[in-house]
Amino acid sequence: MENDKNLENERATGELPERKNFIRDIIDDDLKMGKYNTVHTRFPPEPNGYLHIGHAKSICLNFGIANDYNGLCNLRFDDTNPTKEEVEYVESIKEDVRWLGFDWGDRMFYASDYFDQLYEYAMVLIKKGKAYVDDLNADQIREYRGTLTEPGKNSPYRNRTVEENLDLFERMCKGEFPDGSRTLRAKIDMVSPNLNMRDPVMYRILHATHHRTGDKWCIYPMYDWAHGQSDSIEGITHSICTLEFEDHRPLYNWFLDELGIHHPRQIEFARLNLTYTVMSKRRLLQLVQEGRVNGWDDPRMPTISGLRRRGYTPESIRLFADRIGVSKADSMIDVSVLEDCLRADLNKRAPRVMAVIHPLKLIIENYPDGVVEELDAVNNPEDTSMGTRKIPFSKVLYIEQDDFRENPPKKYFRLSPGAEVRLRYAYIIKCVGVVKDPKTGEIVELRCTYDPETKSGSPQSARKVKGTIHWVSPQHAADAEVRVYDRLFSVKDPSGENWSEGSRFAGKDSINPNSLEVVKGCKVEPGLAAAKPQDRFQFERLGYYCVDDDSQPKADEPLAQRPGNLIFNRTVTLRDTWAKVEKS
Repeated sequence: MENDKNLENERATGELPERKNFIRDIIDDDLKMGKYNTVHTRFPPEPNGYLHIGHAKSICLNFGIANDYNGLCNLRFDDTNPTKEEVEYVESIKEDVRWLGFDWGDRMFYASDYFDQLYEYAMVLIKKGKAYVDDLNADQIREYRGTLTEPGKNSPYRNRTVEENLDLFERMCKGEFPDGSRTLRAKIDMVSPNLNMRDPVMYRILHATHHRTGDKWCIYPMYDWAHGQSDSIEGITHSICTLEFEDHRPLYNWFLDELGIHHPRQIEFARLNLTYTVMSKRRLLQLVQEGRVNGWDDPRMPTISGLRRRGYTPESIRLFADRIGVSKADSMIDVSVLEDCLRADLNKRAPRVMAVIHPLKLIIENYPDGVVEELDAVNNPEDTSMGTRKIPFSKVLYIEQDDFRENPPKKYFRLSPGAEVRLRYAYIIKCVGVVKDPKTGEIVELRCTYDPETKSGSPQSARKVKGTIHWVSPQHAADAEVRVYDRLFSVKDPSGENWSEGSRFAGKDSINPNSLEVVKGCKVEPGLAAAKPQDRFQFERLGYYCVDDDSQPKADEPLAQRPGNLIFNRTVTLRDTWAKVEKS
C-alpha cells in the first residue's frame, strides 16, 4: 500500500525505527523453532460500542503483523453478551477496519459461530469432572471467591456428581431456570493466588434475544470461556492481547490443555493511553448518553468514526501506530504525537486554499471599479504536481478580523493604521482609514491603497514587507459554516476524574468548555463550493479543515448553489497550540 511505502521512506531517512519489537521477536523465535509454520492473528472486538484510537493500534498491530509475515488475520466479533450488542456496532466496526486500509477477506467470524462447539467443549469438561453447575448467585460467588490476600472457599455445590451436573446443564440450556439462578463453573483451585483460577464462571443463564442466533440460546458463554477456544477453533497462532489479560493467560491455557485442542500462543502488550482522552467504551458511551457529545462520531471523540469525520486520514493513524510502537510497560502518549502524524500526512496531500472565518471588510480605494483579476495560486508547495488554480481579486475584499489591530502590540506584522502587508498571491496594500459603527464603536471596514507595481510573481514585486495575510473576494466567495474543534478534555488524564457508575459524569471541570465553536458567515474561495464530505484542505495560516458529513446539498439543489450548507470541521491547527499552555 502507498502508506507502507511512505513508512519505509521515513525509516530510510531515520525518522522511524525499524518495525522490530518484542512481539515480532517472539514470532521470529516461534517460526525459527518450528512451533508454528505460519502466522495467523485476529482482531476480536466486542460489538458493544464504536471502536476508538486504542482499537486502531490493535488493528494495525494484528493486521500489520499478518501482512508482514505473509500470514492471515481474522476479524472476529466477540458477541457473547446479547444485552449490550447491536448490529449497528458490527457494521461500524467493519467500516472502521476497512477505512484503516485492512481486509479480512473471507475470514469474518463471530464467537456465536462457535456456540454449539463451546457447548460440546463444556460437556467434555463436565464429564471429566472439571466443571460443575453452581446454585450460588452472583453476590455469593463474589463472596466465596476471596480476595488478593485471602483464599476463596469451595461452593457447597462443587462436588455434585458428573451425572447431576450434566442433567442440570442440559436443563439450563433448555431454559428451565430463571436468569442468575445457576451458572456453570470450571473446577480448578479456590485457593489459587491467581483469582482468575478460582473456579471461574463459564456460562450464565440469560434469557435474551441474540442479534444473530435469536432465541436459540438462553445460556451464554463468558468471555474468558469463549476467547481461547475461539482462537483455537480458528487456528490462531499468536493471540495478541493487552496487558490486562496477562493474568487470564493461565486460565486460557488450562482450558486448552484440559480439552487437548490447538494451543495458540498469547502475547500481551501495553494498551494505548492518550493524554486529554478517555479510552474506555463504557465512558465514551456515557458521554454519548448524557449528550455531552453529538454521538459516537462527534469529531471530538477518539472513536475512529469521530476521527474520520474530523478529517483524520487512515494513513495518519497508521503512521501514529507505527511511530508509538508496542511495549510491555504502561505509558501515556501525548496526543500531540497523533496530531503531528496528521500534520505530516496532510501537509503532503491537502490542497492550500484561502478562507476567512471572521470576515472584516476591506476596500482598496485606488483599485479600479468593476475590475476582477484572476490570480495564480499554488495548490500545494509540497507537491508541484498538484498545479495551480485561479482565484478572483477585486476592489472589495474580506480579511480576518485578527489580521488588523488599531493599536498593534510590538512585533505585530499584520495590518494596522499606516502599515503595509502583502495580500497572498496579490499586492502590497497600506491601511489608510478605519470605519467604525457609530453606535458600538466596532471596526466594520478598512480603507486601503495598493501598489500596482507589487503584484506577486511580477518582476516589480521585489519590494518586501514583513507581513503576508490571506483574503477572499466577497462577490465571488462561497458561504460556509466552520466548526472549530479542540480537545474535549482540559486535563491530561480525564480517566482519573470522577466517573460514577450509573450516574452522570461528575468531573464537569475537566470538560473543555471551548471544545467546539460554531462560526457562521464564513467566506471561502469560490472553488470550495463544490467540495464534498471528507474533502480535506489547508486553510492558509489557519489550519487543516475537512468538509463535514452534514455538508450535503438538498436533493434539488445544484452543488455550487448551496448557501449556508457548506460546513468545515477544523481537523488540526498548523502547530501545537497547547504546547505553551502546558508549559505555563
